[in-house]
Amino acid sequence: MNFLSHYYFDRDTSNCYHVLGTVLPDLLKNADKHIVLHPEKLQHPDNDVNSIIVGWNKHLAVDRYFHSSDFFTTHSHELKKLLRPAIEGSQVKPFFLGHIALELIIDNLLLTTGKVKVDEFYDHLSGCKTETINGFLTFSGLKNTEVFFRFYEKFKESKYLHTYAETHQIAYALKRICMRIWKDPFTPQQEAAMNDVLGIYRDYLEDSFMSIFTEIEAELNT
Repeated sequence: MNFLSHYYFDRDTSNCYHVLGTVLPDLLKNADKHIVLHPEKLQHPDNDVNSIIVGWNKHLAVDRYFHSSDFFTTHSHELKKLLRPAIEGSQVKPFFLGHIALELIIDNLLLTTGKVKVDEFYDHLSGCKTETINGFLTFSGLKNTEVFFRFYEKFKESKYLHTYAETHQIAYALKRICMRIWKDPFTPQQEAAMNDVLGIYRDYLEDSFMSIFTEIEAELNT
């Protein structure tokens, strides 16, 4: 799941460090794909650092349930099939595209149906102290935290997740993700064709997408 989908499960919490923990694995991956941390079983004397660890573990659990669900299997496969002709000639693998596209569509639907408020998400991130985040990262084994903080400050400043509310921007967001792996993943024509597919599929999912959140919440509470 993407940032806002992870945030959905803890949108009512007042603990900014817990919220940060729920999205930190993806933030680190975006900052540098070579960063690999495993703080899952660690305990720290600082309660705020431990809140990040609890949020981190929540992230792992949500992703595990999501990726093993029939919802994910069905809709990522359908998007793969629908997007394949739209990107014919591209280096991007349709399976990868179907997976990421589904996650972006879900974030778009959370925003456009009012299930989450992106400014509240950013407010949580802004409430976290840099020294506490740095404490978590170094405690987890990251020697050079500068590369993360360079990305993290830009992430907060740009407030890029606001664009997820714009359906016509889903293909652009998808292209940006693919550009981390492929230099020029899509032509303008391919991007336009993807937009058409994603817009139609977004409308198709609108009435039923919350079922996956209900399903995951039930799993988390067992």
